This record gives sequence, structure tokens and C-alpha cells, in this order.
Amino acid sequence: MSVTMTEQRLQRVLAAHGVASRRKAEELILAGRVTVDGVVVRELGRKVDPERQEICVDGKPLHSEPRRYIVLHKPVGYITTTADEYGRKTVLDLVQVPERVVPVGRLDRDSSGLLLLTNDGDLIYRITHPRYELEKEYEVLVDGFPPPEVEEALRRGVPIDGRPVQIRRLEAIRVEPQGTVYRVVIHEGRNRIIRRVFERVGYPVLRLQRVRVGPLRLGDLPPGRWRDLTASEVAALRRAVGLPEFLEGAVGRERKTRGGRGMPARRGDRRPSGVRKEHRRR
Repeated sequence: MSVTMTEQRLQRVLAAHGVASRRKAEELILAGRVTVDGVVVRELGRKVDPERQEICVDGKPLHSEPRRYIVLHKPVGYITTTADEYGRKTVLDLVQVPERVVPVGRLDRDSSGLLLLTNDGDLIYRITHPRYELEKEYEVLVDGFPPPEVEEALRRGVPIDGRPVQIRRLEAIRVEPQGTVYRVVIHEGRNRIIRRVFERVGYPVLRLQRVRVGPLRLGDLPPGRWRDLTASEVAALRRAVGLPEFLEGAVGRERKTRGGRGMPARRGDRRPSGVRKEHRRR
């Protein structure tokens, strides 16, 4: 049987759709609770195509709930995971919605900024897979003032774990008392990769904030707040990774808000029904 570009291991598909962690997904498969096109699958290495095959857990299709697309301004101190065995705060403590959304990609505990959460498994796969080379942009404060030769070495590619890190753009945007603030654009997502690169050249990262993922920007959304993506943002994000722009059942909303802080719409602006402002957990 030939393998298509969208085929993935079954446990990865389940985890990407927020059904369970990868390990728990394996337990569901082994217990015979997962079917593919109506057939029980107990093989952990089974490849499936979520775009073409019906995958069910306990008889419930993965796509039976509306697609939800959320952008969170992750604060420092939160773990980017759905649950933490040590009881630490996770990003889902900030975003509590009925849909089983999961964070897309990594943003470590000491970092802040744009974090996408969704239950769109195809989008999760393409954003996180290096094949699709979706740009991520960061503002990074480093300890000290790197000279031009260090900046050039970073642009050429500093080797980490035996292969160079490709920085697409490195630009010094301002100087603060503690050091230099850079705009860094990369497309790969290795764990703590920006911190490791600057550490390697002798200038540790003091602050790191993600401000963009592909066409999606953080803007002035305050730390700890979240909002639903608009329909046009969902379309642009899916288009950027080669997916159809619109999905039946997607929760993507156009809103009339000012400044990204959930301020009331101006007089004459009518907010579509059901539209949320940015959210803060109470």
C-alpha cells in the first residue's frame, strides 16, 4: 500500500486531535477502542490518513465537534502542554473551552507570546512538520552586545546536535540596558532552539517572546488573554501550509474590537452575534 503525504501514525493523529496524550492514545488503541473506517485497529504503528479515513474513538468520530482556532498570549510561567504530572500551571488553565483544543508547537515555560490552540489535526500536523517551513518570528533579548562577527555566524548557521540552525532573518531592533533585542525568524521547531543557539555563541537569552506564526500576529493581545481567530485568519493560516482555506464547522469569527483588549465596539459598529471578546480566566 502506498503512503500519502498526509498519512501519520494513528497515535499521533489521536494526540493531535486532543483525544489524549501520545502514551494514552497508545493505550486506547491497544484496548480496541479505536476504529478506522469501521474496523478496530490495535496496531500502534498503523498509518492513517485523517483527511480521507473516518477515525473513531469509542464510536465517536474525531471531527464530530466544530473546529476551534484560538490565539493565546502565553505568559511566562506556564507549561505548553495539556496536563502536567507535577501540577504546574499549563496553558489550558488559561483557555477553558468545550472543544478539545491542544497547543500547536513548543513555547517553553520561560518564554511568552503567541500560542495557537486548535482541534484541527491537519493544521497542527502541517504547522509543526518542518517540511512545510512555516515561519515563526520572535523578539529576543540577549545578555550583552554581540559584535558583527557573531551576528554573521548566527546568520550562516550555528550547529546544534550536529546540524546547523537556519535563521532566516536576524535583525537588531533596539538596545536595552541589559543587552540587545533581536528580531529572529526561523521555521524549525526544535526544543528551546533559539536559546540554545545564542547560548552556543556566548550570549544567553534573557527574554523571548513569539510575535508571529506564519501570517498570524500576536498584536497587542495582553498576556494571559486569548481570542478566537477570525475566519480570514483561519483561511490565511491554512493557506500558508497548503490546506483548503475554509472548513465546514470551523469556529472562526470576525469581530469588532479595539486594540485587542476586548474594548466595546464603537458606536455604529455592530458585533456579530456569538462573538467573544478577548478572554481572561477568572
